Amino acid sequence: MTARERARAELTEEIKACARRQLSDVGASELSLRAVARDLGLASSAIYRYFPSRDDLLTALITDAYNALADALEESVAGTDGGRAQWRACCAAIRGWARANPHEYALIYGSPVPGYAAPEATIVAATRSARVIADIAAGAAGDADRSGTLSPTLQAQVELVADTVAPGADPVVLARGLVAWTQIFGMVSFELFGQFANTLEPADEFVAYAVERTADLIGLPPG
Repeated sequence: MTARERARAELTEEIKACARRQLSDVGASELSLRAVARDLGLASSAIYRYFPSRDDLLTALITDAYNALADALEESVAGTDGGRAQWRACCAAIRGWARANPHEYALIYGSPVPGYAAPEATIVAATRSARVIADIAAGAAGDADRSGTLSPTLQAQVELVADTVAPGADPVVLARGLVAWTQIFGMVSFELFGQFANTLEPADEFVAYAVERTADLIGLPPG
């Protein structure tokens, strides 16, 4: 990289870091390029050379958040033997990343940002986490109970997901993996957004129980 390219890359990261601080202060719906420019001591016109609109900045933050979560999941299962152990590690990584980065988690798994529609550019990053979980479920396919059938509509939906994250996966096994995936993220969202207050807090025991039961659902052997 040239000195100019390095300077541009560094300022791009500074802009995104400042925008993440805005997420924690005012939320994604109030994210403002002008406010970011003011905080960084830039002219308002200067920041538009890096991010032409608020939506472009949101897209960059969303893509970074998806990739950061996926990095955590991929690292958690690397070198971990056994499907159930991988599932436990994966769930711990999801929860740990969400608790460490609540505002970024809310950006990708919380309420939609009014007026913003995520472009296709975010899809690759968004599917990385799902692919980790699909790989764990696929590893259980030989041991999993494949009994039961899917409705034609659900079969088509699961096959569409398979085309993206797990080509050739058994639809019944993948459907169970999708159920487990959404249950884990729903549980993390409940914890993060205060829905367990005065009931299941601290949630460690409940989370451990849920992780094992979803592993059973996927068909992961004990161990």
